[in-house]
Parts: sequence; C-alpha cells; structure tokens
Amino acid sequence: MSSCSRATAVAHPNIALVKYWGKHDEDLVLPLADSLSMTLDVFPTTTTVRLTPHRDHDTLLLDGVPATDEVLHRVVAFLTLLRTRTGRTAPAVVETHNTVPVGAGLASSAAGFAALALAAATAYGADLSAPGLSRLARRGSGSACRSVFGGFVWWHAAHPDDPDPDRASYAEPLPDVRLDLAMIVVMLHTGAKPTSSRDAMRRTVRTSPLFPDWIAATREDVPAMRACLEDGDLERAGAIAERNALGMHATMESATPPVVYRTAASHRLLDHVRALRDRGEQTWATMDAGPNVKVLCPAAEAPRIAAELAAVSGCPTVVAHPGPAAALTTTGRS
Repeated sequence: MSSCSRATAVAHPNIALVKYWGKHDEDLVLPLADSLSMTLDVFPTTTTVRLTPHRDHDTLLLDGVPATDEVLHRVVAFLTLLRTRTGRTAPAVVETHNTVPVGAGLASSAAGFAALALAAATAYGADLSAPGLSRLARRGSGSACRSVFGGFVWWHAAHPDDPDPDRASYAEPLPDVRLDLAMIVVMLHTGAKPTSSRDAMRRTVRTSPLFPDWIAATREDVPAMRACLEDGDLERAGAIAERNALGMHATMESATPPVVYRTAASHRLLDHVRALRDRGEQTWATMDAGPNVKVLCPAAEAPRIAAELAAVSGCPTVVAHPGPAAALTTTGRS
C-alpha cells in the first residue's frame, strides 16, 4: 500500500450477537473469548486522515469540534503505533463525522476506529492484509476489528499462551450465512453513559462473581451461533443472543460497585419483546453496554415490528440489516 498523505474511509458499527466483554491483555486489547457480530447498514462514521509534516502534534476534530480529552489520547496513541510500524513521523489531522450518538452503547467506537484504521493505514502507507487491518483496528477499540468487515463477523480470541497473541487475534467474515434477519435499534437514550465500557469491563472481570460462568458460556455460544447462522435457524440464534446479552448485563450488575446500564425503559421494552414472542412473533432482544435495546426479527417483519416498538416505547426506532465492510472513499495528496 503506497502512502498518499490523505485518505477518507467509511465504516459502520457492529452489534455482537455473542458479546465481547473482558480482556486478558489491556495493551494488545486481547479478549477472553471469541465473539460474533453483525455489521449494520446504518449509522456510518466517516473519517479523514491528512498528514501534516509542518505541524508538531496530532489534531482530532469530532463533528467539527476539536477533541482534547480521552478520545484524543486514544487516537494519538493509535497513530503513534502506526507511525512506529511504518517508519513515518508526520503528525496528522483526523476529522471524524458520526451519524450515531457517541458513548451511548451504539457501537460508535467500533465504526470510528475501523474507519480510522483504514484511512490512517492508507495515508501512512501501511501494507496490510484484511486480517492485518482488523488487528490494527483492534488496538484502537476491540470491537472495531469486526467493523472492518461486512455482514456477520467472527473475532478470534488469542490464547494467552500463543507465541504471537497479537497476530492470533483478528476478525474474519462468515461466508455461509443463510439467515435473513433484521435488527431494530430502539433509541431509548442517546446521551453518554455514566460509566465507560472500558471501566465497566475491568470492574466486571475483577469483581463479578457471575463472570467466570458467563465467559465459559460465551465460549460455547460462539460455535453454536455460527451453526445457527449457517443453518438459517433464527429461533435458536435469537435465543442464544438474548441469553448471552442479558447474562452480560447480569454480570455487570453483580460487580462491586454494580455497573447498571439497564433503565426502567430498558426493562419495559425487554418485557414487551418477550410478550411479542409469547403471542407468536419471532423477536429476541440484545443489548450492548448501554440502555438501548436492539431487537432481532425476520427481515420481512421488521417495519411492522419497529412501528409497534416505537409506539410502545415512545422512542425512535431504526431498522438495520447486514451492512458493508469498511471502505475507502477518497485518497490523494493534500
């Protein structure tokens, strides 16, 4: 890959059907278990990286506003890693535009770092394969390694004793999915959550008495979910996804002190998803580290079910389908 000094990339968030929660290596961002996700066709993030040899520092603009906080620190660390690998030294201006609220449990960091990884690798001339780009994105945000790819994606967790765990942990797309499903995102709350995912994850792993059993179940859920996707078994896939997500929230809520993302509105909507299922609908819920609920259902039924969920919750709903891989939109010289 030749350097071009400026590149723009677009990536989409992904929602895990079997969750990533817990790391055995903070620096390399190595998970304790595999995970499996669906990249969405909504909420894209667009990121431009422009090399600026005449400057002495990196600059980050989030939706036009200069960043000065932890987000800037993470982006600078990411660019420093890439510069070390490529031997390039130029600082960069990074401009990111989101179409989804940041820090609300809607996977904005996954889309953001996947787009940054592709744009920055191109601008700095990194010669990366698809797995290599996934490994790079992982260093910015674990789940970003899955947003490098479209559709349904499997993130391999490296074993701690692997001779090269960094190389062993990457995502890859699943080629033989026969499940025609949609995911309805119910926007219960779009503000930033009180506890970051990173802090919540550390606390859960360290203090939750439920975590060992949940991570053991997750290791069994990934191959089971893959089989469901290949067999077109929505009922079993939905049941695994719902159990895995609610189990993750139970582990967080049993931590010391508890990490509580589910709100009264979350619980009401979860109850309604179960009520829909009791009356014969194919609906199953999943949740990430935040209060918003996502509902799996057959693609053909999604508009009707989304309208009912909007009426019941009083909140906007967005229907998502399997989406595309991260992609470059422009490259060139500044």
